[in-house]
Order: sequence, then C-alpha cells, then structure tokens
Amino acid sequence: MFKKEAKPLSTIILQLLRREGLETPLNEKRIIDSWESVAGQVVANYTDGKFIRNQVLFVRILSPALRSELSMIKSSLVDRLNAQVGARIITDIRFY
Repeated sequence: MFKKEAKPLSTIILQLLRREGLETPLNEKRIIDSWESVAGQVVANYTDGKFIRNQVLFVRILSPALRSELSMIKSSLVDRLNAQVGARIITDIRFY
C-alpha cells in the first residue's frame, strides 16, 4: 500500500472552509470580534454597533469627538485589524 502525504489538520480545515465559501465570513467575524482589543477598551465603550459590507467595516461611535479622532487614524486601524486575522479582509472603516 502506498501512503499519501500527510497534511496538517489546520491545512485540511482551511481547504474545507475555502471550498465551502466560509473562510471570508469567518474572517469578517474575527475582525468584528477583535475591534475591542485593537481599538482599546475606552473606544469600545463608545462603540454601539459594527458590521462589514463590501470590505468596509462600519462602526457606530456614540461620541462625535471620538468619531473625528478615529477618522484620522483609520488607516492604522485597518492595518492592525487585518493583521489580527492574518488576511486582507477590510479596506476601509466608516464611522457613523
């Protein structure tokens, strides 16, 4: 009998997620869940809702002053959020 090359379980799971079209939704969920750790607890306290549509993360910020401050550093936030999941999932953040 011939043995096939053994693959790590993580590789097999990733292939399965890609084949079933679940990799992107899972990464989007990871981005949303990592908002608090990337943005910080203070910002998370002023955050009311988050969702992703067309590679844009929409975040509802309750404080107008904080909203304008975050707008100035949003490219850094995008990079840090994408680094958190290890893939380029979002391209922009919109604060509303």
